Amino acid sequence: MNKKIAFFDSGIGGLTVLHQALQQFPEEKFLYYADTLHVPYGTKSADEVRGHIFDCVEAIVQEDVQAIVIACNTATSLAVKDLRAKYDIPIIGMEPAVKPAVEMNRNSGKRVLVFATALTLSQTKYNELVSRVDDHHSVDSIALPELVEWCEQLDFDPGKIADYFRFKLADLDLHGYGTVVLGCTHYPFYTSILRTVLPDHIQIIDGSTGTVNHLKQRLGLVAQHGDRTGKQVTFLSSSGRPEEQEKMYSALQYLEMNSK
Repeated sequence: MNKKIAFFDSGIGGLTVLHQALQQFPEEKFLYYADTLHVPYGTKSADEVRGHIFDCVEAIVQEDVQAIVIACNTATSLAVKDLRAKYDIPIIGMEPAVKPAVEMNRNSGKRVLVFATALTLSQTKYNELVSRVDDHHSVDSIALPELVEWCEQLDFDPGKIADYFRFKLADLDLHGYGTVVLGCTHYPFYTSILRTVLPDHIQIIDGSTGTVNHLKQRLGLVAQHGDRTGKQVTFLSSSGRPEEQEKMYSALQYLEMNSK
């Protein structure tokens, strides 16, 4: 019997990545662990967050999982290298999908706009990524910390969120952009609302597909066509409160309903 595949995030954002995995591998068993005691990460110091990440991953390893997906761009940038050095199971990280976005717009003359947390944007790993792939200096970035907090409150009010996007984008000429990259796993919860604000020509992408493809390659998984209603997901959190597990389940159901 296969061991569970673990997904880790500060809160419910990583469910957007788990949802992608469930669509491809409905017969696998998954564990989702949220650090609900310390969410959000993006507004804390790097050293503080790094300590929380290691504590959580140690708890996950005790569950005897076959791999861990760090379904958080901030956590990946801060700790994935050291985690891989410490543990001998596959640890899959993720990064903002800047490279595919730049390639998509290479011949169009359009710019790329990255949404991420302030902590992700401040990290050397992110800036090295941009420097490596952005040879035409076409990448801009904006921090959207409020989205994480609203997402954790299951606040998906379309009017409020649309107004927020309009405010954050007010100083930009959106016609000059070809792609928006959602560089925080919480942000895809708001893709449908963002779509109503952006011009039709702008594409919206995130790192979930690439991360799940990497997981597939590392574990030798084969895409399945089973009944997703029977999926097996175990929800755990650093707080251990039952209401946190209920919130994670509700958020996953929200993603399921909005993907149909």
